[in-house]
Amino acid sequence: MIRNAIGSLLGLIGAAAAVWSPFRAWYDGRHGRDYRLSDLFSGSGIDPTATSGAMTSILLAFLVAALITLAAVVLRSRVLMGLAALVVIGITVLWMVRQGQAVGSLSVGGEGTGLGVGVANAFGGGALLILATAVMRGRPRRRTRAPAPYEPLDLPPVAPTNTAWPPPPDRT
Repeated sequence: MIRNAIGSLLGLIGAAAAVWSPFRAWYDGRHGRDYRLSDLFSGSGIDPTATSGAMTSILLAFLVAALITLAAVVLRSRVLMGLAALVVIGITVLWMVRQGQAVGSLSVGGEGTGLGVGVANAFGGGALLILATAVMRGRPRRRTRAPAPYEPLDLPPVAPTNTAWPPPPDRT
C-alpha cells in the first residue's frame, strides 16, 4: 500500500512537470507550446518560425500523458504509468531529433541559447514517471481458489431391480 502511494505521488509530480514543461523555454528561448505536434511526425520537420496554439502543440501529448497517469493512479496500474512515461520521453526525444535536423545540431548554452529548462522538465517528468512505474506494486492479483476435495454424496443405497445386463431376449 505504501509503495502504491509513493509511486502514485511520484507519477503525479512527473505528470505535472511534463505538463508544465511546454510553458518553459525549450530551444533558443522558444517555448514548447510553440512547436506543433504534427511537425514532429511530418516529413518537412520543425519550422523554426512557425507558432502553434496550445491544443495543437506538444502540450497536447503531455496532457494525454497526464490523463493516462491519472488513470494509472486510480486503477493502480503499472502498465498505464509506464505508457505515460513512454509518451513523455518519446515525444521529448522525437522533438530533439527533429529540432537537431532543423538547426543542424543541438547545443546547450548559458545565455538563453540552445536547450532550455523546458526540455529538462520534460525529461525529469518522464524520469519520475519511470521511477513511479518501478516503485508501484500494482493491484494485488486475484487468487484462484483450490478446488474442494471430492466428497461423495450421502445417498441411501438403492436395491438393484435387475442385475442382468443386457436384458435377456424375449422368447415368446
